[in-house]
This record gives sequence, structure tokens and C-alpha cells, in this order.
Amino acid sequence: LGFASLLWLQLSCSGEGPVPGGQDRGVPRQPCPPPAPLQPARDEPSWGPHRLALLVPFRERFEELLAFVPYMHRFLSKKKIRHHIFILNQVDHFRFNRASLINVGFLESGNDTDYIAMHDVDLLPLNEHLDYSFPEAGPFHVASPELHPLYHYKTYVGGILLLTKQHYELCNGMSNRFWGWGREDDEFYRRIKGAGLQVRRPSGITTGYETFQHLHDPAWRKRDQKRIAAQKHEQFKVDREGGLNNVRYQIESRTDLSVAGAPCTILNILLDCDTNETPWCTFG
Repeated sequence: LGFASLLWLQLSCSGEGPVPGGQDRGVPRQPCPPPAPLQPARDEPSWGPHRLALLVPFRERFEELLAFVPYMHRFLSKKKIRHHIFILNQVDHFRFNRASLINVGFLESGNDTDYIAMHDVDLLPLNEHLDYSFPEAGPFHVASPELHPLYHYKTYVGGILLLTKQHYELCNGMSNRFWGWGREDDEFYRRIKGAGLQVRRPSGITTGYETFQHLHDPAWRKRDQKRIAAQKHEQFKVDREGGLNNVRYQIESRTDLSVAGAPCTILNILLDCDTNETPWCTFG
């Protein structure tokens, strides 16, 4: 699966990224240009001392990825945000675990980045005034409830969330108990509050629900929202023990790619599951 993912990326083209509002769906793709040599992110020391690790949990959503990587590379470069895009590709046979993938991305992101963005692959910022700079004062929720096209409850911290690496460690990362879609970010909100941190959000953004483009098509790309009995009971609990300290994984491969001229690193990740602790990690 990991090999097929990389081959598909290398053989596919995405043009110049999405058109605001999603009007480009269904438009034939442009012919592939000659392979571009790998280029480092166009950041310079003059852009500042901080460097962002953009952590993108991923599984089999190639169309979104081909739009996401070049778009975000251009968006961040235009804002002079030094960055490295990590695609956290889950290639095991367990259910999708967004939180564990982010934990792995944090641990594997290296010492040349000092803050992270937990970033959904299907959410693109359209407003250039959105702030992706170093969140020194505390976690900064870019995709705030007042701006996100779908989720509007006040404790929502999903979609796009920036944290310093120090603050993420203070929270012990995210819980590894959330297999399937949803609830892991709600539990992480409680971790943030428990660590004594205050979530900040954008101000002065006047574009409302048009601030982001949401690439997800629920009819075509159904989410795994299955809840078995034990999972229904567990999903509202705070995990006070697990997180960065006990995420179990292997890196199957690490590959640097250029997607439409934009650099990124693909981590093919094999997560592990203790079926005695979280039997809902499988569909059995």
C-alpha cells in the first residue's frame, strides 16, 4: 500500500491547486510537466528563527493530497513561514487513528522545526490574513468555530491547530485510544485545559464560513464513524495515561517527494494496537 501510494503520487499531476469554492472539480487535469528536481522549501533565515512542521494525517485521499501540498507550500511561502510538510500515511490494517499519526509526526519531525500544525488534508485556507506564525502565547486554533465551514461548537479545536513543540509535550501529545473518525480533538481540548494552556483564535477575519475551502465530499468519501459498544462508552473519557509516551509504531519508509514542484516528506507508518486495551481498532 505504501509503495502504491508513492507511485500514484509520482504519476499524477494537480496543476496549480484548487480554485476557491471548488469549481475545479471535474475539470480535466493538465498534462504532466517534466519531472522537477526536488527543491527545499523556499525559506530563508531572514524569514525568522522558527520553522513549522506541518503534520498531515493521511490515508488513501490522493486527490485531496495532490491539491493540498502545492497549495500549502505556496500559501506558507508567500507568508514567509519556514516550513516542512509531513504526510503521515497510515499503511497498516487497523482503523484510521488521526491522533496517533500526529504523535508519530511530532516524534519524527526532527530538531529543525520548533512548532507544529495539526492540519487536515481536506481543509485549505483561502484568507491570506490567517496567522500560521509561531504560537508562543499558547495553542492557536486557525480553523476556529466562527470560520470553519462545518463545526461551530465553542470547544472545537480540530481542522488546523498550531502548537509549540514544548506545549505539545506538556499535553503529552494526543490520546492513542481513538480509532475511527472523530472525538480525538475533543479529548485533546481537555488536555490543553488540563495543562493550563489557553486556546487562542483568529481575530479580524471577515470572510466567515468562506475562510476555508473544504475538499471533502461526504457522498464519495465516507468516514469511518462506526462505534462498537465498548467504544461508545470510552469515547467521552479523558485518557490520563497515554499519549506521546506510549504510541506504538514503525516507520516503514521515509521518502522526500515533489508534488507539482512543492516538496514534502511521506512517512509510511505502521501503527500497532493492543486489542486488549482498544479492541475497536479493528473492524472485527
